[in-house]
Order: sequence, then structure tokens, then C-alpha cells
Amino acid sequence: MSDKSTKDDELAGTEQPFVQHLMELRDRLLYCIYGIALAVAVLAVWPGPNGLIDFIAHPIKAHMPPDAKLIAVGVFSPFFVPLKVLMMVGILSVLPWIMYQLWAFVAPGLYTHEKKFALPLIVFGSLLAYLGIAFVQFFVLDKMFGFIQGFTPESVAATPDIASYVEAILSLYLAFGMAFQVPIVVMLLVRFGIVDIAKLKSFRGYFIVLAFVVAAVVTPPDVISQLALAIPMCVLYEVGIVAAGWFAKSSKKPEDDEAEAVTD
Repeated sequence: MSDKSTKDDELAGTEQPFVQHLMELRDRLLYCIYGIALAVAVLAVWPGPNGLIDFIAHPIKAHMPPDAKLIAVGVFSPFFVPLKVLMMVGILSVLPWIMYQLWAFVAPGLYTHEKKFALPLIVFGSLLAYLGIAFVQFFVLDKMFGFIQGFTPESVAATPDIASYVEAILSLYLAFGMAFQVPIVVMLLVRFGIVDIAKLKSFRGYFIVLAFVVAAVVTPPDVISQLALAIPMCVLYEVGIVAAGWFAKSSKKPEDDEAEAVTD
């Protein structure tokens, strides 16, 4: 058998019955659940639900009147809100583990050169998601609430409901975590030949408009949070263009490099 045939048949014999795929998917989902349960159990002990609530509430409390506290309007809010926050932080803390289980499920159907770069992409994507969430927690929320509270009349006591506050920041975490994946999306689009670098550069102006439209839709109606999402998206788009050229070249099949060498 020639070397070419060996390379073409790299995935030959890796096919599995449908039932076996379902069993593998079940196992991977269980591993994800076990990881989340372990993280939630650890976080429940330290720093505990109260510590997590105090941490995520710090940006808004810094702009509230002295000694003011968030209120719980709902009857069951004092119980369910800390539990929701605990679950949310638990999932975020094991995000790389969840992404690894996803990679492990699809890995048998990947070529060797694709497996080589799958894990770095997972790590890079997880870091970008954490970066987006940290950007919200330590910068966006402080500036956004400072801007909003500046419009509060002196006769009005700004004491937000904890349930609505948690829902608001969860939506921001999700929006920024996904928006910060722009470099990953750009790299994959170029790698799979959907677009090329030249088209991405020519699309730059349209992407800037798109970024501001997306920011206006997914963020609260204040200028600070909209700019805080749109501007990083534009910067990350440029990062993605630079990284896409390297990634597309580095993740080629060996036979593709040989074909290009013969052509040259």
C-alpha cells in the first residue's frame, strides 16, 4: 500500500455503531456533570454562596448609598438566587473540562493534524471566555452602574432586586464570553476555506458596524456597556485575522504541503 493510500485511509476502521456513539455521548455528558458537581461542592464550602453573592454584587454596591443592600422581592429569591449563582460559577470554573469532553467525543473522527490543534483551540477559547467575563466583572459593571446611578435623583433610593441583578449580569457574562470568541471563529472560517484573509480584510468596515449593532442589541441601553462590547470585538477581529493566517498554514495536512511544494 502506498503512502498516499495510508494517509487517505487514516480514519478507516474508526467507524462505530450508532448505539455506541450514544453510549459515548452519555459517558461524556456524565463526566461533565461529575465535574460540575465537584466544582459546586467545593464552591459551596469555600467561598460559599454568600461569598459568591458578595463578590458579584461588589460593582453595584460600590455605587449604592452607604449601608444600602440589594433586596430580595421574590418569596423564594433568598434561596434560589444564591443557588443559581453557585451553579453558574461552578459551570464556568470547569469550562475547560466541559470543552475537553466535547473534544474527546469528536476526536475519533479527526485527522492527526486536526487533533494536534484541537486542544490549543479549546484552551485558547476557554481563556478568551474567562477574559470576557473578567472584563465584565472588573470593568464594565463598575463603569455601567456608575453611569446609570449618575441619573438617579437624590429623592430615589437605588436598591435593586438581587434576582434581576443576577439575571442582568448573567446575560452580560454570556454576551461577552461569546463575543470574545471572535478570533476562534475567524480562524476556523479561514482554516476550512469558507473565507480567505483578503475577504476578511475587505469586510472589516462591515464588521465594525455589525459589532456596534450586536452590542446595542445584547447589552443594556447605556453607552458604556455598548462601547465596552463593540470596541473589544473590533480589536479581536483584527487579532483573528492575524492568527488565522498562521493557523491555516500550521494546521494543513502534510500532503497539502507536499502538493504545494510540487506545484511551486
